[in-house]
This record gives sequence, C-alpha cells and structure tokens, in this order.
Amino acid sequence: MITDERTAAFIDTLAGQNTPDLAELEKTAIDSGIPVIRRPMQSMLKFVLADIRPERILEIGTATAFSAIFMATYAEGAHIDTIENYDRRIEAAKRNIKEAGMEERINLIEGDAMEVIEELAAEKKSYDMIFIDAAKAQYLNYLPVCKEMIRDGGILISDNVLFDGDIVQSRFAVRRRDRTIHARMREYLRTLTEDEELVTVILPIGDGMTLSVKRQVENE
Repeated sequence: MITDERTAAFIDTLAGQNTPDLAELEKTAIDSGIPVIRRPMQSMLKFVLADIRPERILEIGTATAFSAIFMATYAEGAHIDTIENYDRRIEAAKRNIKEAGMEERINLIEGDAMEVIEELAAEKKSYDMIFIDAAKAQYLNYLPVCKEMIRDGGILISDNVLFDGDIVQSRFAVRRRDRTIHARMREYLRTLTEDEELVTVILPIGDGMTLSVKRQVENE
C-alpha cells in the first residue's frame, strides 16, 4: 500500500460497486490467491475507458480474465486481445470469458507475451489502448513493440510499477531475489518518462501505475 490505508479506504467508499458478476469474479480470484487489478486501478480504468472510448484494446497478462471482462464491461463495443501463457490460468480465463458472454469481444491469445506482441506488430495491429499487467521484469522489453502498436493519441497503462513502495529504496534495501526486478522497473520508469514520443504520469495509487499518451504527429 503506497497511500495510507485510511485515505485509500475512504476513496474506495466513493468509487461505487462493480456489477454483481464482476464482484463475484473478483471475489473468486482473491479467494483463490490470484491477483486482480486493485480498486484504484479499476477506478482509473473506468475513467480512461469513458474518456477515450477505445475500440481496440491489448492486454498483456490475462490471469483469469477479470480485467479483460472488466474493460469489456465498461468500454461498450470495444474488442480486446489479451495474452496469457500460464496453462491453469488460461483454462480459468476461457471459462470466465464464456460465462460472461464475452467470447465475441475478448480474444484470448495463448503464448509467451513477447513472442505474441512481436507477431501482432508484424501483422500491423494497432490499438487505442494497451494495458500491461504481467511479469514486471519484462515491461522494459515490451515497451518498444507496444509503442509501435499504439496509435497516435492512444494510451499505454502499466500496473504495479512502484513495487509496494520499494521502488524508492536502494537496491541493497530490497530482498536479493527482487533486485533484478527492482532495477529493471526503475529503468522502465526512467525510459517512459524520458521518451519524447510519450507523455507519462506516474500515479502512486494501488501498487503504482503509469499512464502514457503517445504524442500525435503533426501533419506537415
């Protein structure tokens, strides 16, 4: 928790409730120990979806499809490509997408995320919005390909970028096993904020998120 718990709890009381189906899907995932997007990210996604009204969304990291179903629910008419590589989660995601009646709008792509997005880029796929919520150490690798696929004026959203607040710590203050992720996430944030093709804001809510808008190219 990056923001203090009392403030976060108060904000959550104002955020409203999900649909009963989403609420049940969220509870089932949490009870099973499967991470889902936190409430602050849910609120931010609702806002972004209402603002840009995306027609095509790419999600990297399906898990059990809660976030894909969430986005499909609040982005009327949008088509979502979502990528997952873990067999047990793929099975649950397929079941949840079918039960939600979203099979026509959510396309679950099985495979290694890096390989899949490179294939999508080779096919000249273009997206209004890309949501990264996968292995944190890979965010930096995903970035160049994601930039290629985001349309001008489109938005890239990255979740879990502040590492429960540990991102501000020295690498020697974090657990040895986490030092590679810590270093790569710091590099990812620097790369995002220094990229002249992107306008990026880092938000210290939930576990930290970034919103990056791809600059529109002016016609000469």
